[in-house]
Amino acid sequence: MASETAQQPAVWRGLLAESGPSGASGIDAAAALVRRRSPRFVLLVARGTSDHAALYAKYLVEITLGLPAGLVSPSTFTAYGARPDLRDVLMIAVSQSGGSPDLLRTLEVAKAGGALTVSVTNNAGSALASTADAHVDVLAGPERAVAATKSYTAQLLALYLLLDRVHGGSGVADGLPDLGDEVLARDAEIAALATRYRFAERMITTGRGYSYPTAREAALKLMETAYVSAQAFSGADLLHGPLALVEPRVPVLAVVSAGPGGEAFRPVLDALAERRADVLTVGSAGAGVVLPETADALAPLLEILPFQLLARHVAVDRGGDPDAPRGLRKVTETL
Repeated sequence: MASETAQQPAVWRGLLAESGPSGASGIDAAAALVRRRSPRFVLLVARGTSDHAALYAKYLVEITLGLPAGLVSPSTFTAYGARPDLRDVLMIAVSQSGGSPDLLRTLEVAKAGGALTVSVTNNAGSALASTADAHVDVLAGPERAVAATKSYTAQLLALYLLLDRVHGGSGVADGLPDLGDEVLARDAEIAALATRYRFAERMITTGRGYSYPTAREAALKLMETAYVSAQAFSGADLLHGPLALVEPRVPVLAVVSAGPGGEAFRPVLDALAERRADVLTVGSAGAGVVLPETADALAPLLEILPFQLLARHVAVDRGGDPDAPRGLRKVTETL
């Protein structure tokens, strides 16, 4: 896990280099196909960590492309046999392995229903890649740790580049790998922070806007590696009831971007302060872990890095092995 976490800036550099018209990622070709078809609605389907990348893409679609977007429940297609009319719909399937049967079946049903389909995977030879109308390879290389790190941020970057190309292309991601190196160089700082959570039984993670998927992925990393009962909420939802869970003994990990989502999150920080919560903020100026400034839509790639480091350190501090979490395998096949 430590090795693959450290590889992320290099993976980003490789993906950026291969994202052009003749690049191995297939991003440019997929974007051109989407532009030609001009979908009016976007559906995203994924599981696990990839589901958080899909949620990030939902924000991108609605904010950048101005199109409505939704997350698919695969069971409606598999267990319930739904066959919706999906003409003028773009369905994007996101999967590290491209091997989950329910995602494959969902994509097949979507194509039969008239949808344009794009798969985003780390396995160009997978069934999901060959079934879709277009495939985007995130080019993360082999990932052996059960906890996904480099494949997750490669998915984020690939989805950003794909949708940015559909929109016209801005090129603002070029400096991102250097910023990633800068954040990962602070491993010792995160290791020191991890000691305060060694005996935590419960945690809450929270964020708004683009940062909400980061909060969800942070919770998953803590659960699957350190066995902490971590619950993720959007900042808005936290105020609608779950705030009652907050007390000084339940640490809160808050993702606060420098963009509109971070500004909208300020009342949440005020409410947490009123409850004397133990809060660690990651993100904008004034946070406990301040990250380099970047475009709001790209901030999640940097925001998740401290949480990947934190989860690994907490797991090790608690005597666990984050590379061999109990009961888990690298590829989970659901129906």
